[in-house]
Amino acid sequence: MPLSDEQKRQRIARRIACELRDGFYVNLGIGMPTLVANYVPAGMEVILQSENGMLGVGPYPLDAQVDPDLINAGKETVSELPGTAYFSSADSFAMIRGGHVDLTVLGALQVDEQGTLANWAIPGKMLKGMGGAMDLVAGVKRVVVVMEHTSKDGEPKFKARCDLPLTGTNVVDMVITDLAVFSRATRSEPFKLMEVAPGIELDQIRAKTPAHYLG
Repeated sequence: MPLSDEQKRQRIARRIACELRDGFYVNLGIGMPTLVANYVPAGMEVILQSENGMLGVGPYPLDAQVDPDLINAGKETVSELPGTAYFSSADSFAMIRGGHVDLTVLGALQVDEQGTLANWAIPGKMLKGMGGAMDLVAGVKRVVVVMEHTSKDGEPKFKARCDLPLTGTNVVDMVITDLAVFSRATRSEPFKLMEVAPGIELDQIRAKTPAHYLG
């Protein structure tokens, strides 16, 4: 039986959690990346940072535990872990810009074969603002992008070249989609196909991936 959209999202979140390491400081972007907080491996200490000023973000709370004053950058209610710290947004971005965050997980509209990311604007659509993604890709040590492999109208999102407004050039280290995982050891290397999702054939990935990759 095919997976539902929600099941795909949860599977991707579990896969992202495999990239976490003990002692990492991690920023989770708005949307699917925030689900990773529910899948931090047992016994691993990972400190989640939110750019609205919270260090020590916990998993989503149960209804009985919701505190409306505890929110992440996406305005979703979150829980707090022992030792959680609170500070201004300016201090939060100083952590990001200063290179003190080990990993960020971001959603994307497009990624290209050069590791260029477009994730903040669609021409002609109303914008609330660019958010913190430009600071994150410039300041965080490792950038993981998570997205559906194609858009709702079937357009590939892992492209030869991005054609939407750019967030950053040559900044993405890993791409995780509902079909596959692509990664590269350094930003001077091409992406390599590392994993294929269960039930997916290589021909399906090739047909839906204009970007050049190895494997």
